[in-house]
Amino acid sequence: MKQIKIFIELTRLNKPIGFMLLFWPCAWGLTLGYNFNLETNLYLKNLILFFLGSVLMRSAGCIFNDIIDRDLDKKVKRSKKRPIASGKISVSQSLIYVIGLCLMAFLILLQFNLLTIILGLGSMVLAFSYPFMKRVTYWPQLFLGFTFNWGIVMSWTSMTNSISIEPIVLYIGAIFWTLGYDTIYGIQDIRDDEIIGVKSTSIKFKNNTKTFVGSCYSLSILMILILYFMMEINKYFLILSTLFILSLIYQLKIFKVNKPQTCLAAFKMNNLTGFFIFIFIFSFNL
Repeated sequence: MKQIKIFIELTRLNKPIGFMLLFWPCAWGLTLGYNFNLETNLYLKNLILFFLGSVLMRSAGCIFNDIIDRDLDKKVKRSKKRPIASGKISVSQSLIYVIGLCLMAFLILLQFNLLTIILGLGSMVLAFSYPFMKRVTYWPQLFLGFTFNWGIVMSWTSMTNSISIEPIVLYIGAIFWTLGYDTIYGIQDIRDDEIIGVKSTSIKFKNNTKTFVGSCYSLSILMILILYFMMEINKYFLILSTLFILSLIYQLKIFKVNKPQTCLAAFKMNNLTGFFIFIFIFSFNL
């Protein structure tokens, strides 16, 4: 039971917001692709596979990130009790978990067409490069946006077996979404990060965080609405866009730079935002 508890802490399975933020873009891309390929059985099958893949890859990513950041985590209040940083589990055992999770994710990847498999293998470079970005640039959140939302393109190709402008527009919008919410999340660690020399957009824009996050969210909304009008959807369904737009506005309203608990609450709100965007894109098929 102790090992199971450590594994759950390592993979953050007790904090589903992480793998849900990886899954929602996959669900968006699948649903967008479903509009062009109305194979319901394929859609439902791929939805399940991408959910499982999101859980596995998020779990592997968390462990790999903790291995790379183990010395930094010891100096940050929020992360110093993580299993690797606190010595509850060795690096070698943690690597075994990473390999095992990646192998299971690879088996899921093999269920898709060749184009999706190639894109999935390419995403590994993004996934395992991300932990190093905070050491070299103030824009690790942007790199996370590239990584976390790659599932949009993959899930689209799993339905259509082709690349098109529609998922690219959605991908760009999702990148700005991630850039915004992860900047909010990073506010919690600003003081510790500045001391140990870790970089982030939270630090870079700490004097005008709301303006930066608001700009990111505005660009995200713009790209999603551009996609809507590109597809010439019945304008009646535009009203559904108010759900995710209001959720983003609400986040901007509640988070305070000097109150970390409000930043965490705003960050977690993005699970609902992701669901609202999913419903909005799903309405394209109605």
